[in-house]
Amino acid sequence: MITLTQLEYIVAVDQCRHYGKAAEKCFITQPTLSMQIKKLEDDLGVTIFDRNRQPLVPTEIGIEIIEQARKALREAEQINLVIEEHKHFIGGTLRLGIIPTLSPYLLPLFIGSLKRDYPRLNIKVEELFTDKIIEALRKDAIDIGILVTPLHEEKIIERPLFYEEMKVYTHPDHPLSHHKTLRVQDVSLSDIWLLSDGHCFRNQVINLCKAKGTHKNRLPFEFEAGSMETLIKIVDNEGGITLIPELAMNDMNENRRKNVKDFEGLKPLREVSLVYSEFYGRKKIIEILEKEIIKNIPSYLLEKERGMIVEWR
Repeated sequence: MITLTQLEYIVAVDQCRHYGKAAEKCFITQPTLSMQIKKLEDDLGVTIFDRNRQPLVPTEIGIEIIEQARKALREAEQINLVIEEHKHFIGGTLRLGIIPTLSPYLLPLFIGSLKRDYPRLNIKVEELFTDKIIEALRKDAIDIGILVTPLHEEKIIERPLFYEEMKVYTHPDHPLSHHKTLRVQDVSLSDIWLLSDGHCFRNQVINLCKAKGTHKNRLPFEFEAGSMETLIKIVDNEGGITLIPELAMNDMNENRRKNVKDFEGLKPLREVSLVYSEFYGRKKIIEILEKEIIKNIPSYLLEKERGMIVEWR
């Protein structure tokens, strides 16, 4: 007879691709986990994991069994969620994934308030690139992601939160620094310091400014940054320009703020959303998280009509 515990074990192994790490995740010994998975395979008459490959990978039939295991575990968890909501209990674990270009600016605005309002909620936050968040949602490794949409991903629900303006940060000696506002066509990729691959904001910048991307690179050296703060410091010291998300201005002193320029006309925006699997059952948690974020950001960020959404895919 298949047990929920056995299903939890094979899902854990699929997530970790390692028996030892999966055992730690499940708080059991590795021999116990191995024995239970082997028993499940014997009962089913199939091999779920190819043990001859490292890291471990599921067999063809194993992939289908693991997907069904995830569905069964979700349905079982739904029973607990029904009881929790009936008792108005907000607790348990909330696993969040958030992209690096949002994390330092958005997370401090709401995470403390969320924990104070719901002290029984065990919040675990991980900073991940968008593709890793999508993968983690599909594998039930996280519950909710906070990232830039639209994604156009099957079985992933997008719940838009706010619309953040894209702005230009210039060196004081750059020709664009003398303009109060800029047109998109004034900004050339040849002058822009970019984030490294994997950042959706990098793709948005390229998509926005690609019309002027045929000129030779005029920057003093080749460099792609891992963080927005690094880009800003590079501009301060080496010249050129970069694009920044609106919330990055929260941490700027007055001197740096003078170097920030707005675009004229229809402002380029990035749509920030909560995303989660269509199978995620804790709807109350989603509503709570949405309210906590919205109440802690400026209200004008909620206005989609103030600009044009720049897609990154």
